[in-house]
Amino acid sequence: MHTLPGGLRTDQQPPTAIPLRHFVVALAFLVTAIGMGLVSLAASLPGLARPATLHALLLGWICLTIMGAMTQFVPVWSGVTLHSRRLATAQLWLVTVGLAGFVWLLLAGALEFVPLFATLILAGLWTFVYNVGRTLARSRPFDFTERHFAVALCSFAVVAPLGYALALDFTMGVFDSVALTRTDVILLHATLALFGGVLPTIVGALSQLGKMFTQATLEPIDESLQTLETITLPTGALLLAVGRGFDVVLVARVGALAVLVGAAAFAVVVVRLLVRATADSSPMTARYWIVAVSLASWIALTATAWWAEPIGYGTLFGHPDATVLLVVGVFGFVVVGTLYHIVPFIIWHDRYSDRLGFEPVPMIDDLYSSRLERVDFWTSVVGLSGIAVSSLLSVPSEVGIAGGSLLAIGFALFVVNMLRTIHRHGPGGLGGVLISSIPSTTAARASSDSSGEIDDPVDESGQTSD
Repeated sequence: MHTLPGGLRTDQQPPTAIPLRHFVVALAFLVTAIGMGLVSLAASLPGLARPATLHALLLGWICLTIMGAMTQFVPVWSGVTLHSRRLATAQLWLVTVGLAGFVWLLLAGALEFVPLFATLILAGLWTFVYNVGRTLARSRPFDFTERHFAVALCSFAVVAPLGYALALDFTMGVFDSVALTRTDVILLHATLALFGGVLPTIVGALSQLGKMFTQATLEPIDESLQTLETITLPTGALLLAVGRGFDVVLVARVGALAVLVGAAAFAVVVVRLLVRATADSSPMTARYWIVAVSLASWIALTATAWWAEPIGYGTLFGHPDATVLLVVGVFGFVVVGTLYHIVPFIIWHDRYSDRLGFEPVPMIDDLYSSRLERVDFWTSVVGLSGIAVSSLLSVPSEVGIAGGSLLAIGFALFVVNMLRTIHRHGPGGLGGVLISSIPSTTAARASSDSSGEIDDPVDESGQTSD
């Protein structure tokens, strides 16, 4: 059974329904993105299909998962109480309703109503940044993971209003009277989201999860590489974003180089942990190998592309033919691998941990179907390989179509496995996760104080919030 490393405060975690609710909704957006992708293989989607699909995948699946994971992980890792459970619930529904309307309107071509739903997304993301930021602030001084989470929160705080401005520009010409063009802001917005928000979150999380799942320790060379990454990745993301936004090629090129150096240092640390693993192979470590290989391949391909054209829209995600390696091979496989532990663990801790020693209880890995997990892994790997080969080599287009179909099937099996786990073992099943009420932080603390079971800390001012 996989466990958390010693010293983590599992008694500080929010109610199980909060992160699970984020994950369930994120899986719904993943299914939506898969459906849109499959349809696009056979026919053209209406409206602005590409940005609609990208937002469903990156904001709806990746970022909503990050929001739920940070809401769960920061209190556990940092040993502090979540600032507000109500805000954690509000952030989810604001982003969910806003994004659902946003995607639908992009497909429908009804751009005049896009700002209305973009307002909800902005409010939801800022609520998340404020809530987790207030929680994280109480854990200072920051360690490696917390510093990366802080960088990501700052990036998301800037990404949100930039996206809102882009939504307004559909009908109001926001950038007509300023030096920045719409393309400049798109590059700035996307660069900060990808390399200032998502990638630092992954680096910060895997610095702990990698050690946990491999049971390997960092050696001096790994610590030096982490120091290098801490300097280069956040600085590079900022310089790359500014250089792209203001059309300064030299600044963008320096930033691109720094991002690649930081990403390479991170990849080396992950590989070294996996090679020195003393724990048995798991769904997490198997997928982290794919992450490391995908990231290394993306870096190798992107280095020349970014050196030649660091500010072009065609190289926004790196090498034009390596986008799938970054979005699916790195971001997607990290999320899938990590959820194969987080979802069963928080359910097991909530439902079965207090029964341990008194009655037979399942192991964490028994909560999901190992058979489905293996099938979804190999199907996804073959599918990812097919898409990558199709993009990079002169092969029949059927290879790419088959790869995309297999990748969709693999991710769909992952969704089924996660929803099945939540339905069978979660608090009240899927319905209970989605509609159960969440007690406020203050009420929960009062209940804990009266029972004497949990000693939740308060912030430095001695105040609590709900």
